Amino acid sequence: MARVSQTVDCTDPASRAEGISAAQDALSRGETVVLPTDTVYGIGADAFSPQAVAVLLAAKGRSRAMPPPVLIGRPEIMDALAIDVPEEARALAQAFWPGPMTLILHAQPSLRWDLGETRGTVALRMPADDLALDLLGATGPLAVSSANRTGMPAATTVAQAQQMLAESVSVYLDDGDRGSSEASTIIDATVTPLRVVRPGALPLAELQAVVASLAPEAPSEAEASEAPAEAEASEAPPEAEAPDTHS
Repeated sequence: MARVSQTVDCTDPASRAEGISAAQDALSRGETVVLPTDTVYGIGADAFSPQAVAVLLAAKGRSRAMPPPVLIGRPEIMDALAIDVPEEARALAQAFWPGPMTLILHAQPSLRWDLGETRGTVALRMPADDLALDLLGATGPLAVSSANRTGMPAATTVAQAQQMLAESVSVYLDDGDRGSSEASTIIDATVTPLRVVRPGALPLAELQAVVASLAPEAPSEAEASEAPAEAEASEAPPEAEAPDTHS
């Protein structure tokens, strides 16, 4: 019997808790959910379930070569998921989290997860969205990519996400139009000096006001970032040839 997706109107305060509970249940079963973020809608799965991450990648039509980033609900979770975090990265997190900034860090080698071909890194972000943070508080870290099929525009509404992902998603949390498909700024914090690998919502000048040594995007990376838009939460590891262009 085909699975039937559930859509919950989370703009209604009376339904918000119901939506979070339904999403939490689906995630615990290794299924995917669509959730709002501060940029666009994302498709999320349990970051610690390889099977769930595989379901997420299949829903998007994506290979393991483009692993999803991980959204976290509190800044201190960064130290549970990453090692050798430079002080400059901590300063950026303190200044811009929650917000549209993704940090690529060395992943904790002891973690039992499989996000794809990460080459020992993990891309972390804390979104500035109340519903997303409430869900993350209930579930813990989630692997989240843009709620779209690979190569298609980012979904700024649940209706757009449903058109592309349909019944591959168990629960859709509808929190209204996100209105912007501008990506998060991605910073590689595994190199010295830290460098921007994809410009996004945060201007370089604002970032350099916190970390003056932050290097701008290299010309070769600028060419790669002109590829078809992906969206809210999708990044490749630092050495990848074609990083996702939105997140």
